[in-house]
Amino acid sequence: MNMDADRLETLMAAEVYWTALAMKQQGSRFYRAIGEALEAADVPNRRRIYQTWPDAVWDFYLRGLRLEAGEASPSWG
Repeated sequence: MNMDADRLETLMAAEVYWTALAMKQQGSRFYRAIGEALEAADVPNRRRIYQTWPDAVWDFYLRGLRLEAGEASPSWG
């Protein structure tokens, strides 16, 4: 499997919420709209979004992991 196929498999298995949230919070107006579409998409359309913008979606996926980790961290103070 090549790197793009590995990433696509990872994205398809991942929870959409955090990637979409990162897009909506941190993206340009265009990527905010893609985040909304991603959240509403069924499986075939999610795959289409991931395949159309693989590098950008991967970047937002990684940002989403950081957002998720921040939510899971205990807050002190």
